[in-house]
Amino acid sequence: MLRAWLTGAGLRKAAEQAGVDRKTARRYVEAAQAAGLVREGGAGQVSDELIGQVVEAVRPVRADGRRGAGWAALEQRHDQIRTWAEQGLQVEKIRLKLVRSGLQVPYRTLHRFCVQRCAFGRGKTTVRVADGVPGKECQVDFARLGLICDPAQGRRRIAHVLIFTAVYSRHMFLWLTFSQTLEAVIAGCEGAWRFFGGVFQVLVPDNLSPGIASADAVNPTFTTGWLDYAQHAGFATDPARVRAPQDKPRVERMVQYVRGNIFAGEDFADLADAQARGEAWCRSTAGLRLHGTTAARPAEVFAQRKPAGCCRCLSAPMTCRSSSR
Repeated sequence: MLRAWLTGAGLRKAAEQAGVDRKTARRYVEAAQAAGLVREGGAGQVSDELIGQVVEAVRPVRADGRRGAGWAALEQRHDQIRTWAEQGLQVEKIRLKLVRSGLQVPYRTLHRFCVQRCAFGRGKTTVRVADGVPGKECQVDFARLGLICDPAQGRRRIAHVLIFTAVYSRHMFLWLTFSQTLEAVIAGCEGAWRFFGGVFQVLVPDNLSPGIASADAVNPTFTTGWLDYAQHAGFATDPARVRAPQDKPRVERMVQYVRGNIFAGEDFADLADAQARGEAWCRSTAGLRLHGTTAARPAEVFAQRKPAGCCRCLSAPMTCRSSSR
């Protein structure tokens, strides 16, 4: 910046070349002039000694390192600020409360203080849960998908999607429906068993009202219809806790992926068309993508780890289905 100023550039131009504002450039130039720099003397005047004198004048070393009076004032109110941060108050709200109490500090200083001294903005530690064994667990989520044409009613209706994710392989299956009834959920499960070729031992859904009569973290109450179907199909139900997406993380993150990758920007003739294209998408695009966590292709892992023997028959008239991943 000083060399640019010595060549005849104005403060604005010198500041732009150095990547600082004009006020900062002015402080450095004035400090350099006080240290003996003259504009007609040429760039040879800019020595390490001169630069040291300029920096010392503009940014003197403070007793508390790089922290100034504002930081020291915040330290005196550390306990109160930390309490506000733990209560979920944003930095701007904390700043306003401090202003009302008579303390005014720059927002950047307060933000840096909250992050470094009050653990502001630090998320909870994420503990990855083991994937278990193939065929053990399948996580299920019900999500709103969007509007799809319903020729029977002559209008577009809101469609929902049941997303089944095999925990071990991350292979997915989608079931689209216009309703959220017990019949629709059971139809989705039947479609999933056909797609995967068998029944998982444990199903982890969110708290679907057709299946969960009363949500409880320890002892949930299931509807009679769901209990009958689960006993008939031969799987256990372990519903996620209310507002606890970490209980089914394998499927929770798939909702946005499904909405953005298969539904957004597409036109479907009807629900059957959307369902057929959804299943094809699960086998190809989603099934053959390189998964970010496992670094493997879900459909390939699913096929490779599929046991040779049969696991479970749903009923006598049905064809026996192999265990799935």
